[in-house]
Amino acid sequence: MQHICVIFLTFAKLFANTVGCSMEAAIHSNTWRRWRNFALLLACAVLLTGCGAFRSAPDSGPAPESARKVVKTAYTQMGKKYRPGGASPQKGFDCSGLIWWAYNQNGVKVPRITTDQAHTGQQVPLSSARQGDILVFRTSSGPRGLHTGIYAGGNSFIHSPRRGENVRVESLDVPYWRNKLIAVRRVVY
Repeated sequence: MQHICVIFLTFAKLFANTVGCSMEAAIHSNTWRRWRNFALLLACAVLLTGCGAFRSAPDSGPAPESARKVVKTAYTQMGKKYRPGGASPQKGFDCSGLIWWAYNQNGVKVPRITTDQAHTGQQVPLSSARQGDILVFRTSSGPRGLHTGIYAGGNSFIHSPRRGENVRVESLDVPYWRNKLIAVRRVVY
């Protein structure tokens, strides 16, 4: 808001100097009102354009080394038992616990809970997915009906599926997983 006031006063001074009258007289003239409206419109356009100008498009190139390390770290837990609330090799993992642990081991902070992981980072299309991206699946209704995994490349992901199962790799070519996928989240750029 302060920027708009500065722009407003700058235009008022410029207009007053151009017309050759006092700033107060310039502000009350009809010509000034046109200039003021134009200046406000221009300021709004600049501000609105600027809001999106600094958000870069997700990089769909090769995954950075830190993202590849997250995948390698998750692979070290292949075969570990699923455990509700688990987030360590000693206790086992639930789906979000595996993601939290693998990222944390590589110095990257991500939320611990699936619903929070579903909103972390930046969303990217599946066609741009790369190693280390978090895949979000809608496996049942309600807020607890989400499941997450780590994209491993080659249309596959690693996850801790459910009670009685172990950490493993799945293919996104399997219709069940392809149909349940609702988001790909990029945390490491």
